[in-house]
Amino acid sequence: MAENIAQVVYLSHGGGPLPILGDPGHQAMVDFMTWLPSQLRKPEAILVISAHWEENVATLLGANNPPLYYDYYGFPQKAYEIAYAASGHPILAKRVVALFEKNNIPNRIDMERGFDHGTFIPLKLMYPEADIPVIQLSLLRGLDAAAHIALGNALDELMEENILIVGSGFSFHNQNAFFGRKPDAPDPANDAFQNWLIETCTDSFSQQKREARLIAWEKAPAARYCHPREEHLLPLHVCVGMTKSPAKVVFDDQILGKRGVAFLW
Repeated sequence: MAENIAQVVYLSHGGGPLPILGDPGHQAMVDFMTWLPSQLRKPEAILVISAHWEENVATLLGANNPPLYYDYYGFPQKAYEIAYAASGHPILAKRVVALFEKNNIPNRIDMERGFDHGTFIPLKLMYPEADIPVIQLSLLRGLDAAAHIALGNALDELMEENILIVGSGFSFHNQNAFFGRKPDAPDPANDAFQNWLIETCTDSFSQQKREARLIAWEKAPAARYCHPREEHLLPLHVCVGMTKSPAKVVFDDQILGKRGVAFLW
């Protein structure tokens, strides 16, 4: 059984295609992403929960070979020539649907949409050979924290399989703040929220308390400063709902001049 336990990571995926384009503000993140696979067993499949996809019901990509969806604008042409030819995994998508059905969670499979940059940017850094099949799961419109914990709870049976689950978001996501002050200037509010996240995810709380803290995340220090809109935080909720155990911090550094963190279970 030990060789077939899923691995789960919540990570900060940076700004659009900039990590692939060589932006110096992403170097620490790029170094982390390229190092991370050495700390993992190679999975048989990857499930990504992307901050860049919201649907009315839990939706999965179901095509055999999803295209790439360049869901960013204003970048050089080469940003729209990035390739990542990972196959889909329709069987795993149907397995996830069955778990949602078992837990009375409305769902559907999308056969048309492609992998967005919340999926193909981190995976191109982590597994550039694109030789592991990938599926992607949406967030839920309305961005209800408890509903995203429930998505994770419904998927906990996947923890018995050799799958890598990637919660792809950003633990700090205030667009104005990225460009609103001197790069790398002290930002106590940013630090306060990251420290709260680290405490929440790594301390030996009961699962009930950990989930309760994340459901009430807006009460955390500087919560709405760090997340004016919470779509980049909620992939973490899905991860915590699945794992039911403390995480370890595997990244705590600057991205675009702001502190971001990553957790591994």
